[in-house]
Amino acid sequence: MRKTTQTKVTGTVTRFSIKSSVGALLLLASLAVLVGCQGVSSGGSSLPAASSGASGSSGSSGSGSSGSGSGSSGSGSSGSGSGGSPSGNIQLVVSPAALGLGSIVDGASGAASGSLTASGASITITSAETTNSVFSVSGLSLPLTIAAGQSVPFTVTFSPLSAGSANGTLTFTSDAQPSTTAQTLSGTGTPASAHTVNLSWDASSSSNISGYNIYRAIYQSACGSFSRINSALNTTTLYADASVTDGASYCYATTAVNSSNEESGYSNIASPIQIPAP
Repeated sequence: MRKTTQTKVTGTVTRFSIKSSVGALLLLASLAVLVGCQGVSSGGSSLPAASSGASGSSGSSGSGSSGSGSGSSGSGSSGSGSGGSPSGNIQLVVSPAALGLGSIVDGASGAASGSLTASGASITITSAETTNSVFSVSGLSLPLTIAAGQSVPFTVTFSPLSAGSANGTLTFTSDAQPSTTAQTLSGTGTPASAHTVNLSWDASSSSNISGYNIYRAIYQSACGSFSRINSALNTTTLYADASVTDGASYCYATTAVNSSNEESGYSNIASPIQIPAP
């Protein structure tokens, strides 16, 4: 037996605009949760803020020395060195050293950010590879040269295929010393939920609207950080979120995007949406 519980969002409907070129925009989220014989509840919450040295040392040189003695003779020499930065000081630093992606529903994806810093001199990165295919890296156009003392960001995406913990190593190859720099990766795949959150909202009254983005946050005592959950711009006023975790609570909000790719602030927020425990 399956039952659909329709839940009308309460709370303030927020008016907002996409810069000055698009006029007033009104969104109202209306949610339904498809559950196995259990209902859900929701409430409204207030609008949050919108989401989205090189150093070197010169070498030294020395000349040979010799000596002689009565009855025996000998000579010796010492080596010479050339100037420049010691290669051991040219390092590629990855931060954090260990990146945790958290718990992600099987078949869905989650992402986290890291950074690379060139220490001692400019460094050229030639490759970035992971030892586990459920982890992928993006945001770097290789080969990439980082100036001394500068940092660049990158993103790791975790896409589990089965339940359980997953681990891997992300290795960057460069002309630094050592030539490889590693970051450990971890995440946990969780079984897909039997529940689906069905979202609906009123169409924007602004002109030139191309579609909508849907944002979700974990709800504990309040809504956490919002992340976009639609992979492509949603052209309708309906969205089904099947990547929820049994027993978790969520917050939802929508935004409108116009033909100039300008995005509005959040609509009113629907929260908390409680997913029944297994």
